[in-house]
Amino acid sequence: MTNAVQSLLTAEQRAFYQENGFVQVDNVLSEQELAELRQYMEEVMVEETGTMSLQTDKKGGSYYRVLNQRVNVWRDHGGMHKYSFNPRFAQMAMELTGASGIRLFHDHALWKMPGDSKPTPWHQDFPYWPMNETGAMSIWIALDDVDEKNGCMMFVPKSQNAGKLNHIDLSNPQDLFEFVKGTDYENAKPVKVPLKAGSCTFHNGLTFHYAHSNVTDKPRRALAIIYMPDGTTFNGKKHAITMDLNLRENEPLAGRMFPLLAHI
Repeated sequence: MTNAVQSLLTAEQRAFYQENGFVQVDNVLSEQELAELRQYMEEVMVEETGTMSLQTDKKGGSYYRVLNQRVNVWRDHGGMHKYSFNPRFAQMAMELTGASGIRLFHDHALWKMPGDSKPTPWHQDFPYWPMNETGAMSIWIALDDVDEKNGCMMFVPKSQNAGKLNHIDLSNPQDLFEFVKGTDYENAKPVKVPLKAGSCTFHNGLTFHYAHSNVTDKPRRALAIIYMPDGTTFNGKKHAITMDLNLRENEPLAGRMFPLLAHI
């Protein structure tokens, strides 16, 4: 846990995020950190037994074709814990949201597999999260160079202002834009965000986003961490990582599974 003393982001980056619902931040990892995180993620993703993380689908499944995803990898590997609890990332999240404190909701290792890969369809993240208040967001750290060939992200600027829309089934998706027909968002021009390995994006949980399929011969590897402002409360809806925690509706998401990572 850290006190935010010196800003890690520019005023321009903070303003861009507030206006557009996403921002690119380059070189958040050094070459040494990047090599280390790649090794840790490889170790945790190939482990199949005795894990405390959650594998969302098996090889051959329809969701696996969209994403080979493992949630809460920090619980399986001390090295992944080091990065998922990284105080620099949490402070940047706090600066972007304007919150006085930032808590972890969960991390997830995201491999978009080569070969029989599908795009990640347009969606918002917030409808999946069991939170009453908006403001939660994600950092998405590229462990490989990403472009439209292997699954880079696209965002619709200002779409966080559309509010919470319907949940999208990522393996059998609805058209997100059907929910905003007749508004400025229906024909909004998305922004493609290729990244160099070690760079990242932050995006608001309400921002429309998409990832291309992976048509290369190697996995596209990323670490995403979901942050929420301190004081965010549980809405009582089912979620894979909250179902066994005996949480009470409308009480703050806090405690050992949702630690405070940065505060003013």
